[in-house]
This record gives sequence, structure tokens and C-alpha cells, in this order.
Amino acid sequence: MKKILFVCHGNICRSPMAEFVMKDLAEKAGLAAQFHIESAATSREELGNPIYPPARRKLTEHGIACGGHAARQLTQSDYKEFDLLIGMDKANLRNMQRICGGDPYGKIHLLLDYTRHPRDVADPWYTGDFEATWQDVLAGCQGLLKELLQKRGGQNAAE
Repeated sequence: MKKILFVCHGNICRSPMAEFVMKDLAEKAGLAAQFHIESAATSREELGNPIYPPARRKLTEHGIACGGHAARQLTQSDYKEFDLLIGMDKANLRNMQRICGGDPYGKIHLLLDYTRHPRDVADPWYTGDFEATWQDVLAGCQGLLKELLQKRGGQNAAE
């Protein structure tokens, strides 16, 4: 089982969007049992809060349920627990490495590094553009799933 943790600043917009998009993609590919997917924050600002309403609306618009989410903070033990820790922007990566005590096993990556256009995921907290964030998250999650399946030799190897 591949354990993936998506991380952003507050764990109320981008990282939970990525968590639920990735769960949806894995489910639709018949691979849900092959993944354990969560999300977390680098800050303590939103701890316990649900997904930000505009982010929840964007997921719902695409038929993706996201109930039961409560923001939590990344911990050093998450580095041991998860196979991949996927940040949404370069500031997240710096904070993730600080919290985790570095990245000796090369587990920390940017989500959009799994696309043809590596960059930071648009932050809707500042832009208000949840559609741009949706597009970034979807492309990143699709690219990540594709890479994971290729590394495992395709869908049959993932079973």
C-alpha cells in the first residue's frame, strides 16, 4: 500500500482538495485499496477546521465528496509513516523539511512536479480563483497517479 500525505499551509484548501481528488481518481481506477491518502498543514492556524467552503463547493461541483475533514498539522512522525509527502508550493516544502528534520529518503515533492509544467499550485486563499486551483490539483494528482502506476509496472502490479 502506498501512503501519500498532501500538505499545504492551513489544510483547508489545496491539500484537502488534493487528498479527495486523489482518492476519487484511485477509486475510479479501481485502486482505492492500494492507497492510503491524507492531508495536513504546515501551520497551526486552522487546526480542526473543515475544508474552506469555496474549496468544498469546487469539489462538490465535480462530484467529489469531502465530508469529515478536520485540518491537522504535519508532524515529524508523518515522515516515517508516509511514503510520499506532497507539498503545494515551495514555502510548504521548506516548512515540511523543517518539521520533518530534512528529507533523507527523498519523500518530499511538489505536486506539480508530476506535470509537464512544474510550479506552485495556485493558492486560492489569496487569489480567490478556486477553478485555477482545481485545475492545478487535478493535473498534479493525475500525473502522480500515472507515475505511481508506471513505477509499479501498471495497474496489475498495483494489485
